Amino acid sequence: MRISVHTLVFWPHLIAGLLAGLIIAVMSFTGIALAFEHEILDWADQEARRVEVPSPGAPRLPIDELLARVRAARPGAQPSAVTEYPEPTLAVTVNTGRTGGVYVNPYTGEVRDWGATGWRSFFNLMEDWHRWLGAQGDNRPIGKAITGASNAIFLALAVTGLYLWWPRKWTWRTVRPSLWFRRGLKGKARDWNWHNVIGFWLLPALIVMTATGMVISYKSVSDLVFKLAGETPPTTGGPPPGPPVQVPTPPPGSTPVPLEALFAQARQQVPAWENITLRLGGGGPPRGNAPARGPGAGPGGGPRPGGNEGPGEARKPAAPSALTLAVREPGTWPPFAATQVALDPYTAQVLRQDAFSDLSAGNRARRWMRFLHTGEALGLIGQFIAAVGCLGGLFLVWTGFTLSWRRFFPGKRAATAAEDTASPERVEPTV
Repeated sequence: MRISVHTLVFWPHLIAGLLAGLIIAVMSFTGIALAFEHEILDWADQEARRVEVPSPGAPRLPIDELLARVRAARPGAQPSAVTEYPEPTLAVTVNTGRTGGVYVNPYTGEVRDWGATGWRSFFNLMEDWHRWLGAQGDNRPIGKAITGASNAIFLALAVTGLYLWWPRKWTWRTVRPSLWFRRGLKGKARDWNWHNVIGFWLLPALIVMTATGMVISYKSVSDLVFKLAGETPPTTGGPPPGPPVQVPTPPPGSTPVPLEALFAQARQQVPAWENITLRLGGGGPPRGNAPARGPGAGPGGGPRPGGNEGPGEARKPAAPSALTLAVREPGTWPPFAATQVALDPYTAQVLRQDAFSDLSAGNRARRWMRFLHTGEALGLIGQFIAAVGCLGGLFLVWTGFTLSWRRFFPGKRAATAAEDTASPERVEPTV
């Protein structure tokens, strides 16, 4: 018996969709929820971030003093990043670990918790399910493996779906049912119409999100990005920190300069700045507020030598490393770009300054992949497209399941002739 290519593509498409459909639905739903996370948090937290200026031109406390206030007010919290803004009415943000943080009044040193606790808990929950299916601790690698495999299946479904959608004859009569929604349809005809129309129009967004998701999920795919650019992949996942910056050996007995001197140097190097973030050594990459977006977690921001110890801990200036401050400027392109200012921790001298365009081709491509996945690479328009793509993913799962159910468990009443005429050339459901 001769089997057509359409059949060979259709059945794996259907079976793969059934196997991964529920996971794809979870990732699509959580993707919608996370699409505007930073914008929602900025809106919900605007009162908590605002401070009163004592008087015009009032002096601000040094960054070192603000961090000392945080450590005194939150003894168990280790600062992992600090971000300041040029607006005099905005508090300094101090991240404490991956999901926590506080605001510090730059004039009085008052420490207050982040606001919008309900929203933050919601987004943390959504990210846990989006990345790990809600798994915690040692079970997270299992959850990540499942979501990574489901994302790969979703990419395969998008590609094979295009083949299944492709009309055998390009006439208006055969193409029209697959290009736009039709009124008055019910049952199989309606689901077939929705599945094909949504799949067709959202195909570019779905391919971009799933393909970039592969880069994020699998180091081998991430390494391929660098290899295609003719570069050596980094030893760890994600964008590399760039070439190491050599720090001159300080004289014996030297101590690091205050952090405020580093921030002052960064302000001088990039006068038109929107925010400046310094990564510290306390608990992983920050998340959950605006500066935690890609540029805030810029490369090279290792721990400050001797600057993050608790009381009584010995300093270790023997192996100094440069400190990199990520400086975001208004109106930059791409939106996630930041200027990385690498400084000597003992003199505050600029050792290297890199704009986004100065990064290697592989590094730039890898960063584009990260933010194309969320849509942030194209700003609010890209985030909206990503949200619509995730919403379409939910509908594709639903209509794929209903079409499969009708195929395997037909009701007592067979499909009507009206349903069968939804596409005279092809009525095979695609999941």
